[in-house]
Amino acid sequence: MTVARVIVDVPSRDTDRTFDYAIPERLREWVEVGSRVAVPFGPRKLQGIVTALADDAEVDRGRLKPLEEVLDAMPPLSAELVALGEWISRRWLCPLTVALQAMLPAALKGRAEKYVQQAAGAVWSDAEIALSGGLLLALRKGKPLKLATLLQQYPDQGALLKLWLREGRLEERQRVEDQVSVKTVLTVFPVETEHLLEAAGAIPARAGKQREVAAYLAEHNEPIPLAKLAETLATTSGTIRSLEDRGLVEIRPVTEDRDPYADRDFPVSSPMRLTPKQETALAPIREALDARVSRTFLLHGVTGSGKTEIYLQAIQRCLDSRREAIVLVPEISLTPQMVERFKSRFGARVAVLHSRLSHGERYDEWRKIREGRAQVAVGARSAIFAPFASLGLIVIDEEHETSYKQEESPKYHARDVAIERAKGHGAVVVLGSATPALETYEAAVYEGRETKLGETGYIALPERVANRPLPRVHIVDMREELKLGNRAMFSRMLADAIRSRLEKQEQMVLLLNRRGYATFVMCRSCGYTAACPHCEIALTYHRGSQNLRCHYCGYSETEPKVCPSCESPHIRFFGTGTQKVEEALAATFPGIRVIRMDVDTTTEKGSHERWLSEFRERRADVLLGTQMVAKGLDFPYVTLVGVLAADAALRLPDFRASERTFQLLTQVAGRAGRHELPGEVIIQTYDPEHESITFAQEHDYLGFAERALVLRNQLGYPPYGRLISVTFSHESVPMLLSIGQQFASALRGKADSLGIRRDFDLGGAAALEVLGPVASPIARLKDRYRFQCMVKYRGDMNASRLVSETLGDLADAVKKGGVQVSVDVDPQMML
Repeated sequence: MTVARVIVDVPSRDTDRTFDYAIPERLREWVEVGSRVAVPFGPRKLQGIVTALADDAEVDRGRLKPLEEVLDAMPPLSAELVALGEWISRRWLCPLTVALQAMLPAALKGRAEKYVQQAAGAVWSDAEIALSGGLLLALRKGKPLKLATLLQQYPDQGALLKLWLREGRLEERQRVEDQVSVKTVLTVFPVETEHLLEAAGAIPARAGKQREVAAYLAEHNEPIPLAKLAETLATTSGTIRSLEDRGLVEIRPVTEDRDPYADRDFPVSSPMRLTPKQETALAPIREALDARVSRTFLLHGVTGSGKTEIYLQAIQRCLDSRREAIVLVPEISLTPQMVERFKSRFGARVAVLHSRLSHGERYDEWRKIREGRAQVAVGARSAIFAPFASLGLIVIDEEHETSYKQEESPKYHARDVAIERAKGHGAVVVLGSATPALETYEAAVYEGRETKLGETGYIALPERVANRPLPRVHIVDMREELKLGNRAMFSRMLADAIRSRLEKQEQMVLLLNRRGYATFVMCRSCGYTAACPHCEIALTYHRGSQNLRCHYCGYSETEPKVCPSCESPHIRFFGTGTQKVEEALAATFPGIRVIRMDVDTTTEKGSHERWLSEFRERRADVLLGTQMVAKGLDFPYVTLVGVLAADAALRLPDFRASERTFQLLTQVAGRAGRHELPGEVIIQTYDPEHESITFAQEHDYLGFAERALVLRNQLGYPPYGRLISVTFSHESVPMLLSIGQQFASALRGKADSLGIRRDFDLGGAAALEVLGPVASPIARLKDRYRFQCMVKYRGDMNASRLVSETLGDLADAVKKGGVQVSVDVDPQMML
């Protein structure tokens, strides 16, 4: 096999195919499926990823250009992940290079120079040294050598070099833009104790410090960082290097992982004794793990029912069979508390991957997985691409969360990727939630119907551990509060409940899913509303920085003192955000201690952990925040949850609005009364009769799901139909309308030619309906107008391919007009 098929890193429709390159003899041992390579591409040199190897008999070798170099000693992607990337490209209509790049840590995406060095403690036999033909002698000098240089100087030793890298006796490091991407520490390696003792006596008396260092290393004969040794003996690095000149020590850089949890001491935990219901729930998961068959289970357990312990024991079963596990949690639920549960059970075998880590920390955690030093990956959405070779289990906690769907290309859903990846490994997928997505619930409960989730088993945990009661939920009609003259943001019931908790020194969680101080700024004289000049959206007032901000494009302007339109001083702030609630709490309850958690207060690294630690240590009475306080938190002294505006999201133009409201209310209610103290929930709303609120009051997921699924079936929405959103953006509205109408007309024509019905009634035949083009709910973003077409379909058809072909037919018109097109298959956000 001497030909590499490479997808180049140019994310466009024109280059979304592989190009053949000849593999030079010196690189033949190094090129594999998944290798990153540098290739000539027209006048440029580009990066690419090898997606396949072919026999030269299959191609015209005379026209092939050679690969220029291999960019990594070890391929960053496996053949399995490359195949998964190809599936993602087809499934979500994105260029293959975009799908593959999404699997790589950020530290690998820049142009890097790769180095190879000897690993700490590595040993070789005399026969291996002789066999290496000078390669080992060069590496044992301690200085890292460029991979490209080694391949040129020792072309016959490629197989040995690769073998020792796989064995871990050599390690790879890289330098990106003159910054070390792998942290290294200069380390002192002493010779044998006997030789040190003998040589120490020959050191002149005037070099007393050298003698002291030699004696110390003879007593503590193990590698030690140079800086630590110098500090321990109150000496200098120059003194220690003098011993290197005498041949008594070797000093060389050693890779050191940047562990984001290095300063945390995780107490060791043991498996808990499961309740009979937990045992029943775990049994089919264990059975599938032992059989090594790919199965998907929905673990539907109320908040506090012990789902996490089931995850932990399933992971242990997986590890016992020498297989690996991935645990996905929503980014906002990836709290230190959640990490601690896995670290305390599995220790150093756990790698953590999430966006709050630095690029270096995330890269080191990724390397731990690739090198086999970690067998459990805990992380947010992108951790689904953890480079494990023998996956046995994938857990997706809070599987209903919309954050599992990526909103930029590739617009994949981690749940679907997990199920597809599990098929190739014979792995088990566990989808856990107290409020499953209706699509997941319907697929699991109504067996025998073909779904995109495949065969899904349903496991129920309807009760909390130790039969602790679910918290009592009160609904407060804020319309009645207004009639009684209460214009405060706290109802009388909630205010009384807060005072009661303060007296009893218990804690509270307050939810308002809207950050900032005021949601809009308006002039009461002329009606002027402060809006973003680049987006069709009102600006939000942030009192701390005294500015108005757009939460979509980041535009900001200073707080106006008079109306910019009529210069009236009667400019006022309307609506309520978390900042305003924090101020009202301080004014209403003097001395109350409040921690506010939202995007504005958790931007600094470590701030998320710091706020939660303070709350756990009871240094605050109230945890106030947006939806990030609704999930994944378990505090024993929280006995009250207050929801300040339960119906805030109900009026959004999204068919999932009521489902999301029900899920959020149920999740945040589950933060109360999780331990010995009973819990209480107070929900404030202007629409107390809405079914998402009334069902949440009764903790009745099954009742809500049954009602909502009937409506979804009548309207042909998921799970009974599927959607593809196609959004066009341009500075000119007429251009958008023209392209949108051409697309809709062409797609309808293709459906007609295939005999696909357009009407979407309740019959069983395949149908495809094109809605639009119409202005998007947010009609302008970042100075570009937006129109969308919604493709609604059902039945046995490849609608994604029809959409892709239609856009391909319009490619010239789209490119000529400068129109940007975004396609979202199975969209989660309608805005």
